[in-house]
Amino acid sequence: MRFAAIDVGSNASRLHIVDADEPGRLSPYRALRMPVRLGHSVFQTGRLDAETLELSVAAMRRFAATMEEARVERYRAVVTASARSAENAAELIERVREEAGIRLDVVDGSEEARLVALAVASKLQLSGHCLLADLGGGSLELSEMEGSERGFMVSLPIGTVRLLEAFLSGGEPVDSRQDRLVREYVDRLLAPHRRKLRREPWDLVAGTGGNFVALAQLCPATGDSPAIDIESARALLTEMAPLSALERATQWNLKMDRADVIVPALYTVVALADLAGTSRIDAPGVGLKEGIVEELVEKHFRVWDYDAEQDKLLAGALSLGRRYHFDERHGLAVAAMACQLFDALKELHQLGAEDRAILRLAAVLHDVGDFINPASHHKHSQYIIENSELMGLSAAQRGLTATVARYHRRALPSARHASYRSLSEQDRMRVRYLAAMLRVADALDRGHRGKVEEIRIRLKRSSVLLELTTDADTALEEWTVGRKADLFEQVFDRSVRIVPRPKD
Repeated sequence: MRFAAIDVGSNASRLHIVDADEPGRLSPYRALRMPVRLGHSVFQTGRLDAETLELSVAAMRRFAATMEEARVERYRAVVTASARSAENAAELIERVREEAGIRLDVVDGSEEARLVALAVASKLQLSGHCLLADLGGGSLELSEMEGSERGFMVSLPIGTVRLLEAFLSGGEPVDSRQDRLVREYVDRLLAPHRRKLRREPWDLVAGTGGNFVALAQLCPATGDSPAIDIESARALLTEMAPLSALERATQWNLKMDRADVIVPALYTVVALADLAGTSRIDAPGVGLKEGIVEELVEKHFRVWDYDAEQDKLLAGALSLGRRYHFDERHGLAVAAMACQLFDALKELHQLGAEDRAILRLAAVLHDVGDFINPASHHKHSQYIIENSELMGLSAAQRGLTATVARYHRRALPSARHASYRSLSEQDRMRVRYLAAMLRVADALDRGHRGKVEEIRIRLKRSSVLLELTTDADTALEEWTVGRKADLFEQVFDRSVRIVPRPKD
């Protein structure tokens, strides 16, 4: 069976096609790289320019034709920092869908880091305390691994194209002023993470992205696996910076679209290594696209650990909530009841596992906005969720989670609200179903006192019966359900009835 990954990066777009008849045994079939610099000017202007947009759409048409010719059965296509930074990214995504038939997912830094970690784990033994660094044209993702468990993760606006266009004169030699500016910029963005990076020695530091591969060839460290010797990289920066991109390309046999970004990459690699206290960085030669196909193959052959994935999502949500001092017990209680409603009503809503996961996260975090302002906390909850990275959740999924959380109280979903208006008809319906269940679940713990110990849900012809096991007075909860069941009754066309039952 044939699988494919498309990585639309800030410096180039890549297609990676593999054959796999069983998980863990992937054979490369075909690879294409299109040198379309999607990040050109976007980090300075906030927009994808017209010419770059045309070239990107043309590259996607070629990728689509190649996948069709190869008879690819499953694929995933993602676009990274350049689209996250562009106000007209929707135009690119829509045109690629219409003209190439490819669905592009905009992924955030945490999703990049997660997929890169999958790729690296398939190539290297991640044991002990490991630091993974993924350097692209627009961003640098740093993530800590303790064996297979993730630690901290941060996405920084340090990318090779971003640095090139902000501080350097394209492919011209670097002067002393530019040298100082780049060093100060990189150091300033890395400095807040100094304690995490120097907390304890790293057993492994690995870098992904084309520049790490190139530097492992130009500055090889001793050993059996490709790696960058940092002292050699420091010396190479001194040699390369005073030269033009053309001179670098000639002297070191580099492609022109590598020769101009190799110097910004060197600044970043040296600064990161110094802060992390390492003299070498391994370069396994894999990255985002390899992580995508690893996940596609494991999910197709049903060896993907969905429970572990959900546990990590929940852990990330709890970590975010604790940062804002949320009521964790209430969030977990509402999440449990919301998921019970979801499971009991599946024949009515026909939603899937992804929707259940979104409901669970929205329920856990629905009150996180209390930290800012309890009176309008539903709006602040939406803002916090939208603007926080939850590893394993795509930008689109995070947006849906935030929107569902926003509607746990007060106004019902409405096209007057920008976030809801921007959704497709299908996603609007998803939000209405999920928010309806969240509103009822939240009402069942109105006093944040955990009165309801168990729910039995019975689906009737014209109603949904909620049998509540409790020894407490639930008059407040029953009244609140009556007030908040309006959306539920609209979308499910059934009333909500509550029957308290004492514990045996």
